[in-house]
Amino acid sequence: MPHSVPPLNDKSLLKHDAYVNGEWIGAKSGKTFEVTDPASGELIGTCPDFSKHDTEKAIAAASEAFTSFRRTTGRERARILRKWYELMTENAEDLAKLITWENGKPTADAKGEVAYAAAFFEWFSEEAPRTYGDVIPATIPGNRIVSMKQPVGVCGLITPWNFPAAMITRKIGPAIAAGCTIVAKAPGETPFTSLALAELAQRAGLPKGVFNVVTALSNTAEVGETLTSSPTVKKVSFTGSTNVGRLLMQQSSQTLKKLSFELGGNAPFIIFDDADVSSAVAGAVASKFRSSGQTCICANRIYVQKGIYPEFSRQLVEKVKTFNVGSGYADGVTHGPLIHDRAVSKVEAHVKDAKSKGGNVVLGGQKMPELGDNFFQPTVITDMTSDMQLASEETFGPVAGLFPFETEAEVVELANNTEVGLAGYFFSKDVQRVWRVAEALEVGMVGVNTGLISDAAAPFGGVKHSGFGREGSRYGIEEYQIVKTMTLGGMGEPLQGVA
Repeated sequence: MPHSVPPLNDKSLLKHDAYVNGEWIGAKSGKTFEVTDPASGELIGTCPDFSKHDTEKAIAAASEAFTSFRRTTGRERARILRKWYELMTENAEDLAKLITWENGKPTADAKGEVAYAAAFFEWFSEEAPRTYGDVIPATIPGNRIVSMKQPVGVCGLITPWNFPAAMITRKIGPAIAAGCTIVAKAPGETPFTSLALAELAQRAGLPKGVFNVVTALSNTAEVGETLTSSPTVKKVSFTGSTNVGRLLMQQSSQTLKKLSFELGGNAPFIIFDDADVSSAVAGAVASKFRSSGQTCICANRIYVQKGIYPEFSRQLVEKVKTFNVGSGYADGVTHGPLIHDRAVSKVEAHVKDAKSKGGNVVLGGQKMPELGDNFFQPTVITDMTSDMQLASEETFGPVAGLFPFETEAEVVELANNTEVGLAGYFFSKDVQRVWRVAEALEVGMVGVNTGLISDAAAPFGGVKHSGFGREGSRYGIEEYQIVKTMTLGGMGEPLQGVA
């Protein structure tokens, strides 16, 4: 849909080149790719389509920078991260404009993402000076054992388009805090936010070569394989699909890298009969429809106990009816477009599959061509069954499918009947049930009586085919460190000079 894009207050934040060794450069081949506005389909700009050769130059720059950056103190790195956080906060309006422009999410959501993204710089600025080791009692007399934590080295970071700011800061923050250097692959759909963050990194005083941003679209697989196969890169962190995660893990095996992967989800959202229905509806809306359902932890399967199924369905439909779909910049818009036509096609396929198998589309279910190619109506489907695609595949769109259930044991079995295990949610007032169900769900994160679980202070990550490792929290920095043990012998001698 045609819309007016508000100008940036600081036009120098819109960068069209990659950032390597403190300089803005293009691809050696001169090749570029186009980035379009998902709401209007109009061209935003172009970025370099980096090759293996270009990426290797960025890796070399990060490697050279690591020799000195690893020797900086935690307090020095904390000051840089704190300054970067402050610059993000000062430029929050422009960063939000960029996110809405290239991702499509409404301005309010984009502003919320900027605050969330900046929080990781603030959090890890506070963690950087506190990477403590241990003094360990030895079992051999005369020995003394000390463990210390050191940066793992050059890190390859690969991030997705759905949170252009937060997905990258959640990785940058702990890497810089630990003393690592970085080559970050910006998402091809939404590279401009990453490049704006690089500009702010330069202003924050980050030494050249410490943080490099490479861009690619048609060469994405080539760049990814360059990062995973390089012996110089000691760590890869990836957020994306399970299938791509498997491929990157296989590629990394030859160099035995340290890895952390946050992969696909299929989050169950359970509402028990004893739940407060209005609160559960609010939680479901926050979890399912945030960013038009394009989040890895959004509710994908909504299980409602039969005693409250009619009332929950009614209230959910009434709430979704209030949504206003349109351009993310427009006043009053609550939900924007999907990222591209492939996303729309998948959502449409899931809706058609549910209808063909007895699902009742009580609201929405159609594309919105009057707005543009990438818009889809917020949708509610009742009478869902486990043989429908939505039950086993991540929809990544604004479709709420409601599955009825009868017992606690039944719904936990249904919830766990999936290869992935990123997040799960449930609503209940029974404290004993809270513990039973939370402990039984095979996921890395559980939201109890809330649909929002993201917090820089909370460990973020999954189990099963949703990956391994944790981001954020006090655990996040450990993903970018190695533990070195030092054993000192001959330390058990008596004091000298004793008669």
